[in-house]
Amino acid sequence: MASSNWYKIDNVSKVFLATVGKRDTRSIRLSCTLNEDVDPELLKEAVLSAIEDRPQVQVRIRRGFFWHYMEDTDILPTVEEENDRICPALYSPSKTMLHYRVTYFGKRINLDISHVLTDGTGALEFLNIIVLDYLKRKYPGELTNVTIHSGASEGDLSQDSYRQFFGGKNLSSGSSDSVAFHPGGIKLPYNQLQFFEIELPTSQVLPKAKEIKVSLTSYFGALWMMAIRDEMPPRKRNLPVTISLPVNLRNYYPSKTVRNFFNSVNVTHVFDKDITLEELAVEFDASLKSHLTEEAVKKQMDSFETMEYVAPVRVVPLFIKQLVVRYFTKKSNKKVSMTFSNMGVQKLPEEIGAKVSNYSGFCSTNSIFSTMLSYGDKLTLGVSHAYINTGVIKNFVRFLSEAGVDIKVSATEVIK
Repeated sequence: MASSNWYKIDNVSKVFLATVGKRDTRSIRLSCTLNEDVDPELLKEAVLSAIEDRPQVQVRIRRGFFWHYMEDTDILPTVEEENDRICPALYSPSKTMLHYRVTYFGKRINLDISHVLTDGTGALEFLNIIVLDYLKRKYPGELTNVTIHSGASEGDLSQDSYRQFFGGKNLSSGSSDSVAFHPGGIKLPYNQLQFFEIELPTSQVLPKAKEIKVSLTSYFGALWMMAIRDEMPPRKRNLPVTISLPVNLRNYYPSKTVRNFFNSVNVTHVFDKDITLEELAVEFDASLKSHLTEEAVKKQMDSFETMEYVAPVRVVPLFIKQLVVRYFTKKSNKKVSMTFSNMGVQKLPEEIGAKVSNYSGFCSTNSIFSTMLSYGDKLTLGVSHAYINTGVIKNFVRFLSEAGVDIKVSATEVIK
């Protein structure tokens, strides 16, 4: 293999590479369920076509002396029936491999991809390019003029938008939030994660959020807080419950990058007095909005990007940098009870919309991580769960059920 191009890795990806583990593989799983079984041969052809549109995924992560970097690779993807765990390990310093994988099962097309390569937005666009190309091959002549990808230049798609839009002189030390309550207890053995898929009609829950004038993100964020509260022993009720929410920065800056471009904000509540779900959702919504002003976002990201430019940091060998990053990441994780990522409403061109049934997603974690995707009237929460005790998820489902919402729950098996 003769690789001619290499690329710097953004600062968020440096954190992922320093903290990748057997349980938290730092991988994303996104799935699109069609209305009929997948044809494996057509899917293979579609994937090979899609990487021509998104050559940014055709890279290998390499270790340098000071930082990791990526270089082009000639390794071609294969497509197989799903037979591995969700969010598998997609990076190893000792293995030559692609950092994404496409599988299928029944009607479902799965994309597992390393978070080093992209975030949820970039991964969804790549998955949709694959799905559209597949459907064009499945229905020749029907979808000739339909397109999904943004049409951005290769330079725009590969842009390190953190560096482009941030990197000021703000050297603030970041949040001083308290250590949060962690609801899980004993973790699953053998570095396992259990995955839950919670499906419900959007039309049954959206009016509940609209009635109290909050976003669906805030409504579900408050619901997760209440589910965690019911797992708190009385002596720990003084600890904050903190939800971390990834935010797509493309909504605030003119970027079309398919690389990582997000930040995370924390919303916190201490259950020191009685509060209703509706009251908590309103409080959650106000707190979230206060974090999402342009000034607040820029201040946080300028502080983070400064790491790249501090001279003493730049000349420290990689293995020392990684030890430091792991320490601060572990310290930061203690301030978070769980992560909740609203990956948005999927809107497809009308010509292919009827051929797609649903979307779902998961992200690897060392604790609890919930994604949310919706398509049509189907809203799907994908929950990655590291603990033996599933009380938080049971509480969450119970609250929705008691509110009259029709729920379908699926779960993977684990070894205990």
